[in-house]
Amino acid sequence: MFSIPHLDLPALTAAGGTVRLPGSKSISNRVLLLAGLSEGTTDVHDLLDSDDTAVMLRALEQLGCGLQQRRHDGQEVLEVRGVGGQLRTAQAALLLGNAGTAMRPLTAALAVLTTLQGGEFELSGVPRMHERPIGDLVDALRQLGCQVDELGQPGYPPLRLRGVAGGALNLAAPVRVRGNVSSQFLTALLLALPLAARSQAVVIEVEGELISKPYIDITLALLQRFGVKVQREGWQRFTIPAGSAYQSPARIHVEGDASSASYFVALGAIAAVDQPIRIEGVGASSIQGDIRFVEAAQAMGADVQAGPNWLSVRRGAWPLRAVELNCNHIPDAAMTLAVMALYAKGTTRLSNIGSWRVKETDRIAAMATELRKVGAQVAEGPDWIAVTPPPPQAWQLASVHTYDDHRMAMCLSLAAFNPLAGAQPAVGVRIEDPRCVGKTFPDYFEALFGLSRARLQDIPVITIDGPSSSGKGTLAARVAAALGWQHLDSGVLYRAVGLAAKARSLLPDDAAQPLNETAQAQVAGEAAALDIRFEGDRVWIDGQDQSEAVRHEAAGALASRVSAVPAVRAALHQRQLDFRALPGLVADGRDMGTVVFPDAALKVFLTADAATRAERRYKQLISNGISANIESLQLDLEARDLRDRSRTMAPLKPAEDAVMFDNSGTSIEESVQQVLQWWAHRRA
Repeated sequence: MFSIPHLDLPALTAAGGTVRLPGSKSISNRVLLLAGLSEGTTDVHDLLDSDDTAVMLRALEQLGCGLQQRRHDGQEVLEVRGVGGQLRTAQAALLLGNAGTAMRPLTAALAVLTTLQGGEFELSGVPRMHERPIGDLVDALRQLGCQVDELGQPGYPPLRLRGVAGGALNLAAPVRVRGNVSSQFLTALLLALPLAARSQAVVIEVEGELISKPYIDITLALLQRFGVKVQREGWQRFTIPAGSAYQSPARIHVEGDASSASYFVALGAIAAVDQPIRIEGVGASSIQGDIRFVEAAQAMGADVQAGPNWLSVRRGAWPLRAVELNCNHIPDAAMTLAVMALYAKGTTRLSNIGSWRVKETDRIAAMATELRKVGAQVAEGPDWIAVTPPPPQAWQLASVHTYDDHRMAMCLSLAAFNPLAGAQPAVGVRIEDPRCVGKTFPDYFEALFGLSRARLQDIPVITIDGPSSSGKGTLAARVAAALGWQHLDSGVLYRAVGLAAKARSLLPDDAAQPLNETAQAQVAGEAAALDIRFEGDRVWIDGQDQSEAVRHEAAGALASRVSAVPAVRAALHQRQLDFRALPGLVADGRDMGTVVFPDAALKVFLTADAATRAERRYKQLISNGISANIESLQLDLEARDLRDRSRTMAPLKPAEDAVMFDNSGTSIEESVQQVLQWWAHRRA
């Protein structure tokens, strides 16, 4: 997951391929709570790994549930040992972040349990959670006789739940709750009240129109999986039968998230021309209401095929068709339609979305603000939004504020496909605080980049060249991490070739002895066939972890020898070019800016005197437990510099348009900030 302040998306031109969805947030947190309250142990498969599920898991541990992660058939499985409806602790403070799917049901469950069994619990979250209404749920719980104290603004968290052992609930009359603010209030009561229905039925009545009905369907389906079959009369009256009690189903699989699927359905409708987008993990058999987003996308022109657990989407009508749609049945996924409207002919109007106002942010206001930034005309009302796409010449380079709202970040990323709408000129999109996608889809941007394509010249490259031990590798890695970009350490490629050639006795022992033509061809063959892959800081060669070996001083000397062979450089040239991938690349080496990426947007050439570089290298080796002599290191660096500068192919020299950077007296942190400042200036 990206943890950088912002992520710059270049203009994107096409998409295709396969994406595997993470587990549904709505299902994951419901399953976790049900498993935690049940009698017995439940194996949970395909659980979403996200911020919201993390806070639920911490809360369940605090409440005495047993949690154990294990692997089964190569997959992670969470074993949840439930409390059987009995509190295992009498007091706890639960911090629930901004997870409504944890705050609302835990409030209801603990209110019921403390009333019957005693105890005291405080539930709080981040500041935005304390702005999200919960008063209707609190009112319903007080009807039951639960003691709920509002510790801040009335009608909002934080809350304190209190009770004395041996208490009773007022179950003679139906529990009434409003349905037009959030379906999570009804879900919370449906999940909590089976704990009180052992001796008598419990009735819940909904006042007003119930919004987000499909989420109630999810709740009812999962309750049945855990042994509680609720009787429903329309959408106004729900009866939990007497004798209800939660029983573990032993194992349960979490569906892929249908709301998350909406971004890729939209991606297919917009950009999948030559190859469809295949979405795995959710399909025609889904229990999630947001699967009906597919119908809305089809109405706008998407070509969708579906199987039990997959969707395949490609572009149909183009431009997309504007629609007027009541979105009560897909409140979360409807946000994606607002961005699809950027690619439609006419004005798209989405209504009955008042629940957007009380989500992670006021999503109607936020969406209107950010869509205007990219050039759209937007009107909004209490429960509706209307979007007219920008004309081709009106698309704007925008920095999208995400409001710590995962759906804002994921939706607005689709604006980067504006070249397909004829944007003149095509523009990129900056996503502020991309880490917010961790709430439901931590690897969203990685998945998006894996499916998307851009013109090669639009994928930005920064090159950092310089002599050995100038610190270019460390600097490039830090800059890449700061930008969220790919990193190419070209020196590692040459070091790997050198190690492979040495292991096969292709290099003479005398380093000064040149390679004959036969040896050169053999070493080049090793370079072409080299089995190398990178996993973060780890380097694997021929299936073996060679991370330490490639960074040893001896490997550096070997790299200098093989890099002087023209056939080796030619063999590695395309491999280096292939590292240029979304969202951008930072490449370091000795000829990145002159030979491999001559069109790089920013080229930096590091310089530092040999004495300084020898001292740095000496400290690095000593810290790794490797004996070294600083005078010998300096002599070796000077000899290597001479070889690199005097070689006939790609000699070490700065590109004509490179920025010269003497970092002899500069810390790595200062160096990173300097390069980032140069990049910000170039981008502006």
